[in-house]
Amino acid sequence: MSEKEALEQRSTVAGADVDATVWDVIVVGGGPAGLAAAISAYDSGAKRVLVVEREKELGGILNQCVHNGFGLRRFSEELTGPEYAGRFIDELHKRHITVALEATALNVSNEPENADAPAVAHIVSPTLGYRKVHGKALVLATGCRERTRGAIGTPGDRPSGVFTAGAAQKYVNREGERVGERVVILGSGDIGLIMARRLTLEGAKVLAVVELMPYSNGLKRNIVQCLEDFGIPLYLSHTVTRIVGKARLEKICVAKVDEKRQPIPGTELEFDCDTLLLSVGLIPENEVARTAGVELDPRTRGPVVTQARETSIPGVFSCGNALHVHDLVDFVSEEAEEAGKAAAAHALGRATPQKCATARNGALINYVVPQKIDLATAPDKIPFFMRVANVFENKRLVARNGHNGPIVKEMKRLRVAPAEMERVVLDRASLEGVEELVFSLED
Repeated sequence: MSEKEALEQRSTVAGADVDATVWDVIVVGGGPAGLAAAISAYDSGAKRVLVVEREKELGGILNQCVHNGFGLRRFSEELTGPEYAGRFIDELHKRHITVALEATALNVSNEPENADAPAVAHIVSPTLGYRKVHGKALVLATGCRERTRGAIGTPGDRPSGVFTAGAAQKYVNREGERVGERVVILGSGDIGLIMARRLTLEGAKVLAVVELMPYSNGLKRNIVQCLEDFGIPLYLSHTVTRIVGKARLEKICVAKVDEKRQPIPGTELEFDCDTLLLSVGLIPENEVARTAGVELDPRTRGPVVTQARETSIPGVFSCGNALHVHDLVDFVSEEAEEAGKAAAAHALGRATPQKCATARNGALINYVVPQKIDLATAPDKIPFFMRVANVFENKRLVARNGHNGPIVKEMKRLRVAPAEMERVVLDRASLEGVEELVFSLED
């Protein structure tokens, strides 16, 4: 047995041990956020760390992302998704972190009457059966899910050949299957753009990418590398109005939409195709958080958190796409490390939360994360993440003390777009005395 195999075997849960231990930190999810959070928690002093992952292997969605472009910010080099995940998996296996694979967290709860281990996860797996595991702190790193045809209410027949972009990506990249020959993609999110290129390289004909909004929801580099480089047309302010087909998809109808996003009569186009991919948005996988009673933000659909990524339930943290959908995995890892560090501090009794100030979105900003700031435990530099409401040019991104209060910080932005998340770092000292921090775009 090689040293690596020995480390991996040592890091994998063995039977009843999972519920015979009081864990310092339990991490739900073994994707990029869960891996970074677990490693950070361990390195911050929490030596009993359990990772619960529902798949057969660690890595999460990165395992099916075989394209490069990952890690530019963190590692200063381009990696594929599996390569990026592999670096964190290797680091995890160098530590005595326990992993439960094929284990699904049914729900989590907080039992304050159990002072030693109030965080509880109810998990089930083929090898473990049902288990109730106890920890001092818990990190939700459950990722996100795709919106489906039912979520957007596309009318028409119900033939085969309609996939979410992520499902198609898994079929092609992990299972070696061809999903179709003549393809239309609804939605210009990054997964849809990347699949336009991927299917073209596999020999399919991508007829068009159709986008409801007047701007693309993907990164500019993906528009260039995945559409423009391959001559794939992008129809902005268009949507699919009908799906036609019996056993298999035969064609789709597309129409231009007005400013209210309603189809304009007389603008219909038809595409003869056998496959439709839906890249119409991602939603934080928040079912576990919701059933636990965690306060959710209606704008992000993820938990409301402090700068330490602690939710409304003490000792329960959230990070990564389970908190809000990121555009770069590098930011996921950075955020998860903060959550893991804070979870370890809570488990070891070092956290002393105080009264929090609030952060919220103002004019032309869709959301802000974190929504609360605990200055007593905050680091010297506090990053805030937000998305703008539309494409704008020559604006100022302004943070104010109150809606119309004094400016805490302002930054010029030549161009902003919803597809590219804004990251603003504020000094903790500048927030002294601030009760409500409001971010807005101003002229």
